[in-house]
Amino acid sequence: MTLIATIVLIPLCTYLTLRQITPLYTATGSLIYEPSEYKVRELQSILRADPTNEAMMSSQAEILHSLHIAQKVADRGNLFNNPEFNAALRPPGAISRAITTAITTLRWLLGMETDAPPDEPVYGPTPDHTRDRTMQAVQDALHAAPVRLSHVLEVTFVASDPTVAAAAVNNAMDAYIKEQYAAKHRAVESATNLLEKQAIDLRRQVRQVEERMSAYRTEHALSSGMHAGTETEEITNLTEDLAKAQSERAAANARLDAARGQAGAEAQAAIAPSVAQLRAQQEQLAGQIKAQQARLGSAHPEAQSLQRQFADGQRALNAEIARVVAATDAEQHAATQRVASLEEVLARAKTAAESAARAEIPLNAMNRDLEAARGQLQAVLERIQQTAQQATVETSEAHEISQAIPPERPTSPRVLQFMAASIGGAVFIGFVLVHILQLADSTLQSGETIRLLTGLPCLALVPEVGRRALGHLKIYDYVVRRPLTPFAEQVRFLRAGVSLDVDRPQIVTVTGARAAEGKSLIAIALGRSAQLDGERVLAIECDIRQATFQHRLQGAPGPRGALQPGLSDVLRGETDWRDAMQTDPMSGMRFITAGKPGADILGLFLSGAMKQLLAEARGDYDLILLDAPPIEAMTEARVAAALADATLVCVRWRSTKAGTLLHALEVLSDAHATVIGTVLTRVDPRVHLRSGHADAGVYHRRHKAYFRE
Repeated sequence: MTLIATIVLIPLCTYLTLRQITPLYTATGSLIYEPSEYKVRELQSILRADPTNEAMMSSQAEILHSLHIAQKVADRGNLFNNPEFNAALRPPGAISRAITTAITTLRWLLGMETDAPPDEPVYGPTPDHTRDRTMQAVQDALHAAPVRLSHVLEVTFVASDPTVAAAAVNNAMDAYIKEQYAAKHRAVESATNLLEKQAIDLRRQVRQVEERMSAYRTEHALSSGMHAGTETEEITNLTEDLAKAQSERAAANARLDAARGQAGAEAQAAIAPSVAQLRAQQEQLAGQIKAQQARLGSAHPEAQSLQRQFADGQRALNAEIARVVAATDAEQHAATQRVASLEEVLARAKTAAESAARAEIPLNAMNRDLEAARGQLQAVLERIQQTAQQATVETSEAHEISQAIPPERPTSPRVLQFMAASIGGAVFIGFVLVHILQLADSTLQSGETIRLLTGLPCLALVPEVGRRALGHLKIYDYVVRRPLTPFAEQVRFLRAGVSLDVDRPQIVTVTGARAAEGKSLIAIALGRSAQLDGERVLAIECDIRQATFQHRLQGAPGPRGALQPGLSDVLRGETDWRDAMQTDPMSGMRFITAGKPGADILGLFLSGAMKQLLAEARGDYDLILLDAPPIEAMTEARVAAALADATLVCVRWRSTKAGTLLHALEVLSDAHATVIGTVLTRVDPRVHLRSGHADAGVYHRRHKAYFRE
């Protein structure tokens, strides 16, 4: 029952609880994150393109889940006026109202309302806790997570209204995308401002360098442009003229040396055309003179005439050579003067060039600075143009790929999952409770347990007969009417255990540790079973205060409807015990009822009359059963157990506690009673069979063929 109650109640409570929970809807949208690359160095430094890895996607998810985005979602969706997120708009609950009323009443009773100081003005910003809590609630409902192994971000929002949830997701994605777009535009604007500031500085620097260069040229009379290379060209021309003049002077010196008779003078002189012609004539005349002298002799007039012509020609040749030498000398003197003049002019030109070169050194440095500044300015202007082009084509790095739509089914509470979990949990909790109850249960549940606890054998496990099995019968008549049932078999099992005892007791007391243990039923059933098997049985009802034999055994009524005399009457000496005996009409068993109760019951049991009755009955009956009262309640039970040869203690299955049984056995031991065993009564066969105890096999269905209901 504990298990069934747990399995039924926990799912039922779960279902009722789920019915009270407001359903929540989860809207879902997704966007893709694709970072772009930037060619401009300024944009690369401001908008760094980090690698798109798992950490990067998690960071973007945290940005989407930030309080800044939550504020924009709350503003756009008017969630500050929504009681679901703004707790200040919700009506106070009964507990809150009760607490507020109690505090107000207490403050009024204590006079704190009138003694409260006036509120002082607050200077500076004041916190808005309502707004902060609303934004926190919106942030708690907003979630963003990257999809594994992708660039996709999944955005969800939980609300009781599906339309609000879908709008919140779309607002969050739109705010995130626009925030990225605005951030990139701010970065581009910042980069453009930086570049323009650099361009202004570079223009000013170029202008300053040009002004310094112009002032320096004016100060040092330096030309620029085409006139800047005049000195170099002049020096080159002078150098060429000087070399030519020096060459001419060398040639003139050579001719002059030849003309003056130095080495090669004649050969040099022969170079002149006039000298060469005269020399040719002289050589011809010399040849003619030699020919005439050889033919006519030196004294011949023709030979002498030729010699005079040769002498005149020689004088003309010498005069011509002198004239050539004079001309050559003049030419050599002019060449020398020209070389000296050119050397002087060249020296002056080189000095001027060196001075101009020294003056142009600072100018060249300024020119290099100017070129560098111009190059930087040009590069900055190009980057400004690239930045402007980047601004015109700039897009957000995140794009929506799936907008949220209002969900049709709530995501919380998940009724089927919760119910399945509650059923599973109920089964688990039920088994745990059953186990705990079993561990905490100190009742006796099997004959094996009784044997281990007391050391006494359990002589029978008498099953409980249900109403369906009884039908119109009474339980006391069941052993007679249904002799082939497990109940009757266990009674016979008990009778065999008593009969097969070593001492074979004749007087047996049947008692129980406490009331409702089934002792009277066992005594009647045991007596009827033994009587039907041919034994002479006498059952004496010793439980005078709770007498049942007269009714259960259908005893004959006394005179004028009064009760038949019983045990108490016999012990008082009012009647003989043989006259007090009655016969069971169903089995023929003889029995004596309890009789009239009184205050002298214990004295009657302790009297000699009781011992005499039992002594006389021994000779007439094979088995005498004493139905004694409960041991814990009545003192007569001890006396009855002490008077008998053996005592049977009835133990109710899963009801009598171990301590109760041990205490009852201690009482019987103090009374010097002989306890030969116990009887486990009212056993549920099905439950006991499932318990797995060793003695449960007696109820197994394999033995069903041996019984008849």
